[in-house]
Amino acid sequence: MNNSLREECGVFGVFSAERSDVTSTAYYGLFALQHRGQESCGIAVNDDGAICAYKDIGLVNDVFTPEIIERLGEGNIAVGHVRYGTTGANERSNAQPILVNHIKGKMALAHNGNLVNSGELRRELELQGSIFHTTSDTEVISYIITKERLSAPSIEEAVNRALYKIKGAYSLVIMSPSKLIAVRDENGFRPLCYGETDDGRYVVASESCALDAVGARFVRDIKPGEIVVFDKNGVRTIEEHCGKTDCSLCVFEYIYFARPDSVIDGCSVHSARLRAGAFLALEHPVQADVVIGVPDSGLDAAIGYSKQSGIPYEIGFIKNKYIGRTFISPGQKSREDKVRIKLNTVSEVVKGKRVVMIDDSIVRGTTSARIVKLLREAGAKEVHMRVSAPPFVNPCYYGTDIDSRENLIACKHTVDEIAEIIGVDSLGYLSVASVKQIAKGINGSGYCTACFDGNYPTEIPKSPKKNRFETKISENLKKEEKE
Repeated sequence: MNNSLREECGVFGVFSAERSDVTSTAYYGLFALQHRGQESCGIAVNDDGAICAYKDIGLVNDVFTPEIIERLGEGNIAVGHVRYGTTGANERSNAQPILVNHIKGKMALAHNGNLVNSGELRRELELQGSIFHTTSDTEVISYIITKERLSAPSIEEAVNRALYKIKGAYSLVIMSPSKLIAVRDENGFRPLCYGETDDGRYVVASESCALDAVGARFVRDIKPGEIVVFDKNGVRTIEEHCGKTDCSLCVFEYIYFARPDSVIDGCSVHSARLRAGAFLALEHPVQADVVIGVPDSGLDAAIGYSKQSGIPYEIGFIKNKYIGRTFISPGQKSREDKVRIKLNTVSEVVKGKRVVMIDDSIVRGTTSARIVKLLREAGAKEVHMRVSAPPFVNPCYYGTDIDSRENLIACKHTVDEIAEIIGVDSLGYLSVASVKQIAKGINGSGYCTACFDGNYPTEIPKSPKKNRFETKISENLKKEEKE
Protein backbone atom coordinates (compact mmCIF):
# COMPACT_ATOMS: atom_id res chain seq x y z
CA MET A 1 0.00 0.00 0.00
CA ASN A 2 2.52 2.56 -1.16
CA ASN A 3 0.75 5.87 -0.89
CA SER A 4 3.07 8.10 -2.84
CA LEU A 5 3.29 5.98 -5.93
CA ARG A 6 0.84 6.48 -8.75
CA GLU A 7 -0.85 3.91 -10.87
CA GLU A 8 -0.52 3.23 -14.52
CA CYS A 9 -3.58 3.59 -16.74
CA GLY A 10 -5.90 0.91 -18.03
CA VAL A 11 -7.10 0.41 -21.60
CA PHE A 12 -9.97 -1.68 -22.90
CA GLY A 13 -11.49 -2.42 -26.30
CA VAL A 14 -14.23 -4.62 -27.73
CA PHE A 15 -15.06 -5.54 -31.32
CA SER A 16 -18.32 -7.15 -32.39
CA ALA A 17 -19.19 -8.23 -35.93
CA GLU A 18 -22.80 -7.37 -35.17
CA ARG A 19 -24.33 -4.35 -33.48
CA SER A 20 -24.57 -5.08 -29.76
CA ASP A 21 -24.29 -3.56 -26.31
CA VAL A 22 -20.56 -2.90 -26.49
CA THR A 23 -20.99 0.09 -24.15
CA SER A 24 -21.91 -2.08 -21.18
CA THR A 25 -19.07 -4.45 -22.02
CA ALA A 26 -16.61 -1.54 -21.96
CA TYR A 27 -18.13 -0.28 -18.70
CA TYR A 28 -17.63 -3.60 -16.92
CA GLY A 29 -14.15 -3.94 -18.38
CA LEU A 30 -13.13 -0.53 -17.08
CA PHE A 31 -14.69 -1.31 -13.73
CA ALA A 32 -12.35 -4.32 -13.48
CA LEU A 33 -9.40 -2.05 -14.36
CA GLN A 34 -10.34 0.73 -11.94
CA HIS A 35 -7.28 -0.03 -9.77
CA ARG A 36 -5.05 1.17 -12.63
CA GLY A 37 -6.42 4.70 -12.70
CA GLN A 38 -8.82 6.69 -10.55
CA GLU A 39 -8.54 10.23 -11.86
CA SER A 40 -10.67 10.03 -14.97
CA CYS A 41 -12.28 7.60 -17.37
CA GLY A 42 -13.91 7.51 -20.76
CA ILE A 43 -15.64 5.34 -23.35
CA ALA A 44 -15.99 5.88 -27.11
CA VAL A 45 -18.56 3.83 -29.04
CA ASN A 46 -18.61 3.24 -32.79
CA ASP A 47 -22.02 2.64 -34.34
CA ASP A 48 -21.50 1.98 -38.05
CA GLY A 49 -18.87 4.71 -38.37
CA ALA A 50 -20.55 7.25 -36.09
CA ILE A 51 -18.45 7.65 -32.96
CA CYS A 52 -20.06 8.83 -29.72
CA ALA A 53 -17.90 9.38 -26.64
CA TYR A 54 -18.13 10.48 -23.03
CA LYS A 55 -15.31 11.10 -20.55
CA ASP A 56 -14.91 12.95 -17.28
CA ILE A 57 -12.95 13.19 -14.05
CA GLY A 58 -13.99 10.56 -11.51
CA LEU A 59 -14.45 6.85 -10.97
CA VAL A 60 -16.12 4.60 -13.53
CA ASN A 61 -19.22 4.06 -11.41
CA ASP A 62 -19.66 7.80 -10.85
CA VAL A 63 -18.95 9.00 -14.39
CA PHE A 64 -21.02 6.41 -16.26
CA THR A 65 -24.49 6.75 -14.86
CA PRO A 66 -27.33 4.71 -16.40
CA GLU A 67 -28.33 7.82 -18.35
CA ILE A 68 -24.84 8.19 -19.86
CA ILE A 69 -24.68 4.48 -20.72
CA GLU A 70 -28.03 4.76 -22.47
CA ARG A 71 -26.92 7.88 -24.33
CA LEU A 72 -23.82 6.11 -25.68
CA GLY A 73 -26.09 3.36 -26.95
CA GLU A 74 -25.21 0.26 -28.91
CA GLY A 75 -22.57 -0.23 -31.59
CA ASN A 76 -20.05 -2.74 -32.86
CA ILE A 77 -16.79 -1.30 -31.46
CA ALA A 78 -15.90 0.46 -28.21
CA VAL A 79 -12.69 1.60 -26.52
CA GLY A 80 -12.30 2.71 -22.94
CA HIS A 81 -9.73 4.12 -20.57
CA VAL A 82 -9.12 4.69 -16.87
CA ARG A 83 -6.42 7.23 -16.13
CA TYR A 84 -3.88 8.26 -13.64
CA GLY A 85 -1.74 10.71 -15.60
CA THR A 86 2.02 10.84 -15.31
CA THR A 87 2.16 13.59 -17.91
CA GLY A 88 -0.60 16.12 -18.18
CA ALA A 89 -2.67 17.67 -15.44
CA ASN A 90 -5.74 16.07 -13.91
CA GLU A 91 -8.20 17.92 -16.12
CA ARG A 92 -11.20 16.73 -18.12
CA SER A 93 -9.39 17.67 -21.34
CA ASN A 94 -6.71 15.08 -20.56
CA ALA A 95 -9.22 12.28 -20.05
CA GLN A 96 -9.18 9.56 -22.69
CA PRO A 97 -9.98 8.16 -25.23
CA ILE A 98 -8.80 10.95 -27.51
CA LEU A 99 -11.03 11.48 -30.55
CA VAL A 100 -9.70 12.65 -33.91
CA ASN A 101 -11.69 13.73 -36.97
CA HIS A 102 -9.57 14.10 -40.08
CA ILE A 103 -9.81 13.91 -43.86
CA LYS A 104 -9.29 10.11 -43.91
CA GLY A 105 -11.91 9.40 -41.26
CA LYS A 106 -12.36 9.22 -37.51
CA MET A 107 -10.25 7.63 -34.80
CA ALA A 108 -10.45 7.09 -31.04
CA LEU A 109 -7.29 6.23 -29.12
CA ALA A 110 -6.50 5.19 -25.53
CA HIS A 111 -2.97 4.85 -24.19
CA ASN A 112 -1.23 3.28 -21.21
CA GLY A 113 2.40 4.28 -20.75
CA ASN A 114 4.72 7.20 -21.30
CA LEU A 115 6.80 8.24 -24.31
CA VAL A 116 10.44 9.16 -23.80
CA ASN A 117 10.55 11.36 -26.91
CA SER A 118 7.20 13.08 -26.43
CA GLY A 119 8.77 16.50 -25.91
CA GLU A 120 10.75 16.45 -29.15
CA LEU A 121 7.80 15.10 -31.15
CA ARG A 122 5.43 17.66 -29.69
CA ARG A 123 7.77 20.55 -30.50
CA GLU A 124 8.28 19.23 -34.03
CA LEU A 125 4.52 19.03 -34.55
CA GLU A 126 3.89 22.47 -33.07
CA LEU A 127 6.47 24.02 -35.37
CA GLN A 128 4.56 22.44 -38.28
CA GLY A 129 1.35 24.13 -37.13
CA SER A 130 -0.24 21.44 -34.98
CA ILE A 131 -2.41 22.79 -32.17
CA PHE A 132 -2.62 20.71 -28.99
CA HIS A 133 -5.70 20.69 -26.78
CA THR A 134 -4.22 18.56 -23.98
CA THR A 135 -0.94 18.24 -22.11
CA SER A 136 -0.92 14.45 -22.53
CA ASP A 137 1.57 12.60 -24.73
CA THR A 138 -1.36 10.50 -25.93
CA GLU A 139 -2.32 13.41 -28.16
CA VAL A 140 1.19 13.32 -29.63
CA ILE A 141 0.63 9.68 -30.61
CA SER A 142 -2.71 10.53 -32.20
CA TYR A 143 -1.13 13.31 -34.26
CA ILE A 144 1.68 11.05 -35.49
CA ILE A 145 -0.77 8.33 -36.54
CA THR A 146 -3.08 10.87 -38.22
CA LYS A 147 -0.16 12.40 -40.11
CA GLU A 148 0.93 8.97 -41.38
CA ARG A 149 -2.66 8.12 -42.33
CA LEU A 150 -2.62 10.86 -45.00
CA SER A 151 -0.34 8.72 -47.18
CA ALA A 152 -0.86 5.22 -45.76
CA PRO A 153 -3.30 2.83 -47.51
CA SER A 154 -4.93 1.78 -44.21
CA ILE A 155 -5.18 2.78 -40.57
CA GLU A 156 -3.08 -0.22 -39.50
CA GLU A 157 -0.30 0.76 -41.90
CA ALA A 158 -0.41 4.30 -40.50
CA VAL A 159 0.01 2.83 -37.00
CA ASN A 160 2.84 0.63 -38.26
CA ARG A 161 4.67 3.65 -39.65
CA ALA A 162 4.04 5.69 -36.49
CA LEU A 163 5.80 3.06 -34.40
CA TYR A 164 9.08 4.01 -36.07
CA LYS A 165 8.74 7.48 -34.56
CA ILE A 166 7.30 7.06 -31.06
CA LYS A 167 9.66 5.72 -28.40
CA GLY A 168 8.99 4.52 -24.90
CA ALA A 169 6.11 2.74 -23.21
CA TYR A 170 2.77 2.42 -24.93
CA SER A 171 -0.03 -0.08 -24.90
CA LEU A 172 -2.70 1.27 -27.22
CA VAL A 173 -6.26 0.51 -28.24
CA ILE A 174 -7.31 2.35 -31.40
CA MET A 175 -10.74 2.45 -32.99
CA SER A 176 -11.41 3.42 -36.58
CA PRO A 177 -14.87 3.35 -38.23
CA SER A 178 -14.44 -0.35 -39.04
CA LYS A 179 -11.51 -1.73 -37.00
CA LEU A 180 -10.21 -2.21 -33.49
CA ILE A 181 -6.41 -2.15 -33.28
CA ALA A 182 -4.26 -3.17 -30.30
CA VAL A 183 -0.60 -2.17 -30.10
CA ARG A 184 2.19 -2.92 -27.64
CA ASP A 185 5.57 -1.20 -27.68
CA GLU A 186 8.73 -3.03 -28.73
CA ASN A 187 9.95 -3.37 -25.13
CA GLY A 188 6.60 -4.60 -23.81
CA PHE A 189 6.76 -2.21 -20.84
CA ARG A 190 3.03 -2.37 -20.21
CA PRO A 191 0.77 -5.44 -20.36
CA LEU A 192 -1.85 -6.01 -23.04
CA CYS A 193 -3.85 -9.12 -23.92
CA TYR A 194 -6.94 -10.17 -25.81
CA GLY A 195 -9.70 -12.72 -25.52
CA GLU A 196 -12.92 -13.87 -27.15
CA THR A 197 -16.45 -14.21 -25.82
CA ASP A 198 -18.77 -17.12 -26.51
CA ASP A 199 -20.73 -15.00 -28.99
CA GLY A 200 -17.58 -14.23 -31.00
CA ARG A 201 -16.73 -10.74 -29.79
CA TYR A 202 -13.05 -9.86 -29.36
CA VAL A 203 -11.91 -8.07 -26.22
CA VAL A 204 -8.60 -6.28 -25.59
CA ALA A 205 -7.51 -5.26 -22.09
CA SER A 206 -4.54 -4.17 -20.02
CA GLU A 207 -5.06 -7.15 -17.72
CA SER A 208 -6.68 -10.55 -18.02
CA CYS A 209 -8.92 -9.83 -15.01
CA ALA A 210 -10.91 -7.48 -17.27
CA LEU A 211 -11.45 -10.32 -19.75
CA ASP A 212 -12.83 -12.43 -16.91
CA ALA A 213 -15.15 -9.61 -15.89
CA VAL A 214 -16.88 -9.56 -19.28
CA GLY A 215 -16.96 -13.32 -19.80
CA ALA A 216 -14.19 -13.45 -22.39
CA ARG A 217 -11.87 -16.43 -22.77
CA PHE A 218 -8.22 -15.43 -22.61
CA VAL A 219 -6.55 -16.05 -25.98
CA ARG A 220 -3.04 -14.66 -25.49
CA ASP A 221 -0.87 -11.73 -24.55
CA ILE A 222 -0.04 -9.32 -27.33
CA LYS A 223 3.65 -9.57 -28.16
CA PRO A 224 6.02 -6.65 -27.65
CA GLY A 225 6.02 -4.67 -30.90
CA GLU A 226 2.92 -6.41 -32.25
CA ILE A 227 -0.03 -4.73 -33.94
CA VAL A 228 -3.24 -6.78 -33.80
CA VAL A 229 -6.17 -5.83 -36.04
CA PHE A 230 -9.76 -6.93 -35.37
CA ASP A 231 -12.36 -6.41 -38.08
CA LYS A 232 -15.18 -8.21 -39.89
CA ASN A 233 -12.61 -10.57 -41.46
CA GLY A 234 -11.35 -11.76 -38.08
CA VAL A 235 -7.92 -11.23 -36.52
CA ARG A 236 -4.62 -10.48 -38.21
CA THR A 237 -1.28 -9.22 -36.96
CA ILE A 238 1.64 -7.08 -38.05
CA GLU A 239 4.92 -8.19 -36.48
CA GLU A 240 7.31 -5.83 -38.24
CA HIS A 241 8.35 -4.33 -34.91
CA CYS A 242 8.56 -7.59 -32.95
CA GLY A 243 11.87 -8.99 -31.72
CA LYS A 244 13.81 -5.78 -32.27
CA THR A 245 14.85 -5.56 -28.63
CA ASP A 246 14.68 -7.58 -25.45
CA CYS A 247 11.40 -7.56 -23.58
CA SER A 248 11.44 -5.30 -20.52
CA LEU A 249 8.02 -5.52 -18.87
CA CYS A 250 7.80 -3.23 -15.83
CA VAL A 251 8.43 -5.62 -12.94
CA PHE A 252 6.33 -3.41 -10.68
CA GLU A 253 3.27 -4.67 -12.55
CA TYR A 254 3.77 -7.89 -10.59
CA ILE A 255 4.69 -6.21 -7.31
CA TYR A 256 1.94 -3.63 -7.13
CA PHE A 257 0.06 -2.34 -10.18
CA ALA A 258 -1.79 -5.40 -11.46
CA ARG A 259 -4.59 -7.24 -9.72
CA PRO A 260 -3.48 -10.54 -8.16
CA ASP A 261 -6.05 -12.47 -10.21
CA SER A 262 -4.46 -11.31 -13.49
CA VAL A 263 -1.99 -13.29 -15.57
CA ILE A 264 0.62 -11.19 -17.38
CA ASP A 265 2.90 -12.62 -20.05
CA GLY A 266 2.12 -16.12 -18.84
CA CYS A 267 2.77 -15.53 -15.14
CA SER A 268 0.18 -15.26 -12.39
CA VAL A 269 0.52 -11.99 -10.47
CA HIS A 270 -0.52 -13.78 -7.28
CA SER A 271 2.21 -16.40 -7.75
CA ALA A 272 4.81 -13.70 -8.42
CA ARG A 273 3.93 -11.97 -5.17
CA LEU A 274 4.09 -15.24 -3.25
CA ARG A 275 7.61 -15.75 -4.63
CA ALA A 276 8.59 -12.21 -3.67
CA GLY A 277 7.56 -12.95 -0.10
CA ALA A 278 9.44 -16.24 -0.09
CA PHE A 279 12.60 -14.54 -1.36
CA LEU A 280 12.22 -11.91 1.36
CA ALA A 281 12.06 -14.61 4.02
CA LEU A 282 15.27 -16.15 2.69
CA GLU A 283 17.10 -12.85 2.37
CA HIS A 284 15.85 -11.21 5.57
CA PRO A 285 14.91 -13.82 8.19
CA VAL A 286 13.83 -12.70 11.65
CA GLN A 287 12.52 -14.24 14.85
CA ALA A 288 8.88 -13.23 15.09
CA ASP A 289 5.43 -14.38 16.17
CA VAL A 290 3.22 -13.29 13.30
CA VAL A 291 3.40 -12.12 9.67
CA ILE A 292 0.92 -9.53 8.42
CA GLY A 293 0.52 -7.73 5.10
CA VAL A 294 -0.48 -4.16 4.34
CA PRO A 295 -3.61 -4.28 2.14
CA ASP A 296 -3.91 -4.91 -0.66
CA SER A 297 -0.70 -5.56 -2.55
CA GLY A 298 1.25 -6.60 0.55
CA LEU A 299 -1.06 -9.49 1.40
CA ASP A 300 0.12 -12.06 -1.15
CA ALA A 301 3.78 -11.37 -0.37
CA ALA A 302 3.02 -11.76 3.35
CA ILE A 303 1.54 -15.20 2.69
CA GLY A 304 4.69 -16.12 0.76
CA TYR A 305 6.91 -14.90 3.59
CA SER A 306 4.86 -16.90 6.10
CA LYS A 307 5.01 -20.11 4.10
CA GLN A 308 8.76 -19.85 3.58
CA SER A 309 9.61 -18.82 7.15
CA GLY A 310 7.09 -20.94 9.03
CA ILE A 311 5.89 -17.90 10.97
CA PRO A 312 2.07 -17.85 11.12
CA TYR A 313 0.21 -15.48 8.82
CA GLU A 314 -2.62 -13.40 10.25
CA ILE A 315 -4.83 -10.55 9.13
CA GLY A 316 -3.32 -7.58 10.94
CA PHE A 317 -5.11 -4.72 9.19
CA ILE A 318 -8.68 -4.13 8.16
CA LYS A 319 -9.09 -1.81 5.19
CA ASN A 320 -11.99 0.57 4.75
CA LYS A 321 -13.17 -0.40 1.28
CA TYR A 322 -15.06 2.84 0.74
CA ILE A 323 -12.01 5.07 0.49
CA GLY A 324 -9.97 5.39 -2.69
CA ARG A 325 -6.26 4.78 -2.71
CA THR A 326 -4.56 7.45 -0.64
CA PHE A 327 -1.99 8.34 -3.26
CA ILE A 328 -4.63 10.10 -5.35
CA SER A 329 -4.91 12.81 -2.70
CA PRO A 330 -3.50 16.10 -3.95
CA GLY A 331 -1.46 16.97 -0.88
CA GLN A 332 0.78 15.08 1.53
CA LYS A 333 -1.21 16.08 4.62
CA SER A 334 -4.40 14.80 3.03
CA ARG A 335 -2.69 11.46 2.29
CA GLU A 336 -1.57 11.15 5.90
CA ASP A 337 -5.01 12.01 7.28
CA LYS A 338 -6.60 9.36 5.11
CA VAL A 339 -4.31 6.62 6.44
CA ARG A 340 -6.05 6.90 9.80
CA ILE A 341 -9.47 6.11 8.42
CA LYS A 342 -8.35 3.78 5.68
CA LEU A 343 -6.61 1.20 7.86
CA ASN A 344 -7.29 -0.14 11.32
CA THR A 345 -5.28 -2.73 13.20
CA VAL A 346 -6.66 -5.98 14.53
CA SER A 347 -5.18 -5.44 17.98
CA GLU A 348 -5.73 -9.03 19.11
CA VAL A 349 -3.38 -10.20 16.34
CA VAL A 350 -0.48 -7.83 17.10
CA LYS A 351 -0.73 -7.00 20.80
CA GLY A 352 2.37 -8.18 22.65
CA LYS A 353 3.69 -9.84 19.47
CA ARG A 354 6.84 -9.59 17.40
CA VAL A 355 5.35 -8.61 14.06
CA VAL A 356 6.71 -8.94 10.52
CA MET A 357 4.91 -6.37 8.37
CA ILE A 358 5.09 -6.81 4.58
CA ASP A 359 4.48 -3.92 2.18
CA ASP A 360 5.16 -3.49 -1.53
CA SER A 361 7.44 -0.44 -1.40
CA ILE A 362 8.62 2.66 0.42
CA VAL A 363 8.80 5.93 -1.52
CA ARG A 364 8.75 8.90 0.85
CA GLY A 365 8.45 6.93 4.07
CA THR A 366 5.77 9.11 5.66
CA THR A 367 2.94 6.64 5.15
CA SER A 368 5.04 3.70 6.32
CA ALA A 369 5.86 5.62 9.51
CA ARG A 370 2.19 6.23 10.19
CA ILE A 371 1.28 2.56 9.61
CA VAL A 372 4.05 1.45 11.97
CA LYS A 373 2.72 3.90 14.55
CA LEU A 374 -0.69 2.21 14.27
CA LEU A 375 0.93 -1.13 15.12
CA ARG A 376 2.80 0.34 18.08
CA GLU A 377 -0.39 1.92 19.41
CA ALA A 378 -2.09 -1.49 19.09
CA GLY A 379 0.55 -3.00 21.37
CA ALA A 380 3.03 -4.64 18.97
CA LYS A 381 6.19 -5.50 20.90
CA GLU A 382 8.46 -5.44 17.83
CA VAL A 383 7.84 -4.40 14.24
CA HIS A 384 10.07 -5.79 11.48
CA MET A 385 9.26 -4.36 8.06
CA ARG A 386 9.97 -6.29 4.90
CA VAL A 387 9.47 -4.73 1.47
CA SER A 388 8.68 -6.86 -1.60
CA ALA A 389 10.62 -4.51 -3.90
CA PRO A 390 14.14 -3.08 -3.87
CA PRO A 391 14.65 0.57 -2.84
CA PHE A 392 13.53 3.20 -5.36
CA VAL A 393 16.61 5.22 -6.30
CA ASN A 394 15.90 6.35 -9.88
CA PRO A 395 13.10 8.15 -11.72
CA CYS A 396 10.85 6.24 -14.11
CA TYR A 397 10.26 7.47 -17.66
CA TYR A 398 7.82 4.75 -18.73
CA GLY A 399 4.61 5.59 -16.91
CA THR A 400 5.15 5.21 -13.18
CA ASP A 401 4.98 8.57 -11.43
CA ILE A 402 8.46 8.57 -9.93
CA ASP A 403 9.70 11.70 -11.63
CA SER A 404 12.80 12.66 -9.64
CA ARG A 405 15.13 11.49 -6.90
CA GLU A 406 14.42 14.38 -4.55
CA ASN A 407 11.37 12.72 -2.98
CA LEU A 408 12.84 9.21 -2.76
CA ILE A 409 13.82 8.40 0.80
CA ALA A 410 16.30 5.70 -0.30
CA CYS A 411 18.31 8.35 -2.17
CA LYS A 412 18.92 10.28 1.04
CA HIS A 413 19.24 7.63 3.71
CA THR A 414 20.73 4.20 4.38
CA VAL A 415 18.50 1.23 5.20
CA ASP A 416 19.29 1.59 8.91
CA GLU A 417 18.46 5.29 8.80
CA ILE A 418 15.16 4.60 7.03
CA ALA A 419 14.32 1.98 9.68
CA GLU A 420 14.87 4.60 12.37
CA ILE A 421 12.83 7.22 10.51
CA ILE A 422 9.78 5.00 10.05
CA GLY A 423 10.14 3.48 13.54
CA VAL A 424 10.76 -0.21 12.88
CA ASP A 425 13.08 -2.59 14.69
CA SER A 426 14.51 -3.86 11.41
CA LEU A 427 14.01 -3.25 7.72
CA GLY A 428 14.74 -5.47 4.73
CA TYR A 429 14.20 -4.87 1.02
CA LEU A 430 13.99 -7.50 -1.69
CA SER A 431 17.22 -7.60 -3.71
CA VAL A 432 17.32 -6.60 -7.38
CA ALA A 433 18.56 -10.09 -8.25
CA SER A 434 15.53 -11.67 -6.59
CA VAL A 435 12.97 -9.23 -8.01
CA LYS A 436 14.03 -10.34 -11.48
CA GLN A 437 13.19 -13.93 -10.50
CA ILE A 438 9.70 -13.47 -9.08
CA ALA A 439 7.91 -13.77 -12.42
CA LYS A 440 8.57 -16.65 -14.76
CA GLY A 441 6.36 -16.30 -17.80
CA ILE A 442 5.84 -18.58 -20.76
CA ASN A 443 7.38 -15.98 -23.04
CA GLY A 444 10.71 -15.84 -21.21
CA SER A 445 10.13 -12.16 -20.53
CA GLY A 446 12.80 -9.83 -19.30
CA TYR A 447 11.93 -7.05 -16.89
CA CYS A 448 12.59 -3.36 -16.50
CA THR A 449 14.14 -2.66 -13.10
CA ALA A 450 15.55 0.79 -13.93
CA CYS A 451 13.89 2.49 -10.94
CA PHE A 452 15.90 0.10 -8.74
CA ASP A 453 19.22 -0.26 -10.57
CA GLY A 454 19.39 2.54 -13.17
CA ASN A 455 19.63 0.18 -16.15
CA TYR A 456 17.24 1.89 -18.53
CA PRO A 457 16.24 -0.23 -21.56
CA THR A 458 15.85 2.85 -23.79
CA GLU A 459 17.42 6.26 -24.13
CA ILE A 460 16.09 8.56 -21.43
CA PRO A 461 14.41 11.87 -22.26
CA LYS A 462 16.68 14.83 -22.98
CA SER A 463 14.63 16.89 -20.56
CA PRO A 464 13.94 14.13 -18.04
CA LYS A 465 12.21 15.98 -15.24
CA LYS A 466 8.48 16.13 -15.72
CA ASN A 467 5.80 17.94 -13.81
CA ARG A 468 2.36 16.44 -14.27
CA PHE A 469 0.58 19.56 -12.98
CA GLU A 470 1.80 22.09 -15.50
CA THR A 471 2.97 22.46 -19.07
CA LYS A 472 6.25 24.26 -19.61
CA ILE A 473 7.34 25.87 -22.84
CA SER A 474 10.81 24.72 -23.82
CA GLU A 475 13.68 27.13 -23.44
CA ASN A 476 14.20 27.08 -27.20
CA LEU A 477 10.62 28.18 -27.84
CA LYS A 478 10.96 30.93 -25.25
CA LYS A 479 14.01 32.24 -27.06
CA GLU A 480 12.17 32.10 -30.37
CA GLU A 481 9.26 34.06 -28.90
CA LYS A 482 11.61 36.79 -27.64
CA GLU A 483 13.26 37.03 -31.05
